[in-house]
Amino acid sequence: MSDSPKKQHDEDMDDEFVPYVPLKQRRLEKLHQYATQRRVPEPTTQPESDSEDDAPIAGPKANISLLDQSAEVRRQRALEEKTEEQKILEEEKKIEEAQARHKALVSVQEAAAGMQYTEPMKTSWTPPKHIRERSEDDNEAIRNKFHIILEGKDPVPPIKHFADMRFPKPVLDYLRDKKIHKPTPIQIQGLPVALSGRDMIGIAFTGSGKTLAFSLPMLMLALEAELKLPLIRGEGPIGLIICPSRELAQQTFEGLLAMSQYLSKGGFPQLRSLLCMGGINMREQQDALAQGIHMVVATPGRLQDMLKKKQFNLDSCKYLCMDEADRMVDMGFEDDVRNIMSYFKSQRQTLLFSATMPKKIQEFAMSALVQPLIVNVGRAGAANLDVIQEVEYVKQEAKIVYLLECLQKTPPPVLIFAENKNDVDDIHEYLLLKGVEAVAIHGSKTQEEREFAIRSFKSYKKDVLVATDVASKGLDFAEIQHVINFDMPKEIEDYVHRIGRTGRSGKTGIATTFINQNCSEQIRLDLKHLLREAKQRVPPFLEALEDPSEKLGLAGGCSYCGGLGHRIDNCPKLEQQRKQQMNSMIGSRSGGGGGGGDY
Repeated sequence: MSDSPKKQHDEDMDDEFVPYVPLKQRRLEKLHQYATQRRVPEPTTQPESDSEDDAPIAGPKANISLLDQSAEVRRQRALEEKTEEQKILEEEKKIEEAQARHKALVSVQEAAAGMQYTEPMKTSWTPPKHIRERSEDDNEAIRNKFHIILEGKDPVPPIKHFADMRFPKPVLDYLRDKKIHKPTPIQIQGLPVALSGRDMIGIAFTGSGKTLAFSLPMLMLALEAELKLPLIRGEGPIGLIICPSRELAQQTFEGLLAMSQYLSKGGFPQLRSLLCMGGINMREQQDALAQGIHMVVATPGRLQDMLKKKQFNLDSCKYLCMDEADRMVDMGFEDDVRNIMSYFKSQRQTLLFSATMPKKIQEFAMSALVQPLIVNVGRAGAANLDVIQEVEYVKQEAKIVYLLECLQKTPPPVLIFAENKNDVDDIHEYLLLKGVEAVAIHGSKTQEEREFAIRSFKSYKKDVLVATDVASKGLDFAEIQHVINFDMPKEIEDYVHRIGRTGRSGKTGIATTFINQNCSEQIRLDLKHLLREAKQRVPPFLEALEDPSEKLGLAGGCSYCGGLGHRIDNCPKLEQQRKQQMNSMIGSRSGGGGGGGDY
């Protein structure tokens, strides 16, 4: 008998019955549930297959509250927070990477063919037996004594005497007559490296004898080639030296001529050299071209022109040196040099020399070298310690009058540097009016005027030479006791090159620099640090300058140009290069154009 409808209804009500829970108890249960959710479960191994009980650990459906998730995110960010120093270093690294020269300094043909030389050049030169048998510890002791740093594989031993370098007697006579009795530190290590056929980067302060360190090995290589098989018309050169300025090329060429004449008088074959630069008539050198040339000293623009016209070729050239190599790249000759390299038909020994070679230029240059040795005498970009640096605050309008007072510090000859051509002309005219025997050179003067000025100044017929930076790179004025910087250059490297015209070959010199508020703060900070490094007196108006890098504890200066008083993010050289790039882009868009190179 079936249950009655009433009884069935009561049973259904029993199934749906929910007992009453007081409000207070419900709140306690909710709080308990919330507290349970806040506990972060310990990490467990993830099962191989997903189960229904798996729950997300982040997001709206996580078993952690959104408040706790937010707190965890803030904690992680706090851990990742970088210091101000780290942020600056990371920013600088980005700038360095953006400025990195990814294009290798090799010829287009070599790059296209994927040609890579793995072994350095070999020469017939070897050091004497007692030097070959010397231990590496003894070699390192000699380097330490002369403050020489040598980097690279298979180091070449240093040699302290010219006689041990196995030069022929006429060369030793030339050195003796030039009163060069013993090699300088860069020559002690640089000459053996170059004579052994190794690629090298040579870095040494101004006036340290770098020119001899690369011109003598080229002379020996050319002499050996001539003795084996004399050159005939259309052959040569054996060696090539590229310089950034005409004056420097002229000076290097004259040194090679003098050494060749000593060899010729000593019974050796006549070695012919060619000077290849703008402003001179190449027809005057047709005799050398007609007989075959052993050595060429050139500026990039005219050299390209001569190679293009097939006046001579580089088929048999085995020796390439770039003097003031970093300045060559800075002055816009990089593509010219790469184009010149495309004329080489085989491997060559490559040498790069300069007083200021920042790390970035070194890394860029390494692409052209094979197992190079880096010979470093002192910090790249450091000032010559034989120069007494005096910095004076002079108002702009008082500079030209104060010059006469500065000229009384030392007897002539004196070299005055100014930043632009108009200032050079004004100073020259002012000194002539005051009865001072002065000459001037700058880029707008004719080659005859420039040569006359240099010649008369070197022969002591004129007491003062007023010049732009064309006279600051590598020129050797043996007896100069005083250099005056009429204005501070925009880059500290130019300052180092300028003051390096005095204090040469171990002599002491004075450099006086006029400075005022027209100079940028970066260059004043660079100068302050350079004076400190050279242990020179720092004037109060420079000492009072606040250095942001010192506050942050950053050391090392600019990684791009090597200046000690600024960082790469406010490097004046980098800013100047960016402006030049922008101007060249605007010029190309507007249809303008211009030739490169020093003619």
